[in-house]
Amino acid sequence: MRCIVTLLVAAQLVLDLRHDRRREGGSVTIEHVIWAVAFIAIAGIVVVAIRTYVTTQAGNIQ
Repeated sequence: MRCIVTLLVAAQLVLDLRHDRRREGGSVTIEHVIWAVAFIAIAGIVVVAIRTYVTTQAGNIQ
């Protein structure tokens, strides 16, 4: 869970820096939403992959 929060905070920092460089109103808000969804999806995929790997390895313990 900390990893997901760290990724989201880092993404927000990057987006804030980009926002300071250009002021385009609504398109920046839409971009923030898209980036946030992308980071959440990537974090979810990583969590599922790790959980699957650990479950598989736990099943192999004799």
